[in-house]
Amino acid sequence: MHRDCLPELLDSLAPGHPDAVASRRDLRLVNRFMRNRPWLEDRLLSLGRAGECALELGAGMGEMALGLGRRGIRVDGLDLWPRPAGWPAERAWHRADLRAFEGYDPYPVVFGNLIFHQFTDAELARLGEKLRRGARLILASEPGRRRASQVFMAAVAPLLGANPVTLHDARVSIAAGFRGDELPRALGLGDGKWRYSCRSTALGAYRMVAERI
Repeated sequence: MHRDCLPELLDSLAPGHPDAVASRRDLRLVNRFMRNRPWLEDRLLSLGRAGECALELGAGMGEMALGLGRRGIRVDGLDLWPRPAGWPAERAWHRADLRAFEGYDPYPVVFGNLIFHQFTDAELARLGEKLRRGARLILASEPGRRRASQVFMAAVAPLLGANPVTLHDARVSIAAGFRGDELPRALGLGDGKWRYSCRSTALGAYRMVAERI
C-alpha cells in the first residue's frame, strides 16, 4: 500500500458535535484494543528522567495525558481543541496547530498517539526540524499501514456500533499509517544523531522510539 494522507472527518467537527462525541468513544475502544496507553506509559516511565515534562501532540480531550498523569508522568497538551474541562491547573495546555507551534524547545520528551499519520511527509519533515531542536526522546504510537487492518475494521467495527465518522477515519488513518522506518526518516531522525527503533504489532499498531545519541 502506498501511503495516502487524506483529511479525517473528526478534525472538521466541533468538540461537542454528537458525531465527534461518538467517535471519541470509539477511539477509546481502539486505543484499548491496540494497547496504546500501556505502551506509552511503559516507555515514558522507563525512558523518562526525573523532573522532565512531556508534551503530547494532538492531545484531544486530554484523556491520554490525564491517565498518564495518574501514574506520576507530567504531561502538557497541544491541540487545536480548547483546554478540556478538568485539565489540571498546574499543567499547560497549548491551543495551536502543531505545524505552526513554536514552543517545542522546552520539552525534552514529545509523544503522539494516532496523530503523526495525519500529516504528509513534507509536513513531517518540517515538524521534525522543530522537534529535533529540544527533544531528546520522541515516541509515537500510530496505525500500521496494512490492508488486512482495513478489512478487519470494515468488517468488525460496524458490528460494534461504530459511528460513521469512525468507520471513515479508520480507513483513512490506516492508509496514512507507517511501515518500517518511514516515520523516523520523515522526521529527519536518520541523520546519525538519533537512535531509533520501529515495530508493528499484531493488533495493528506501529510503534517508534527515538532517542538522541
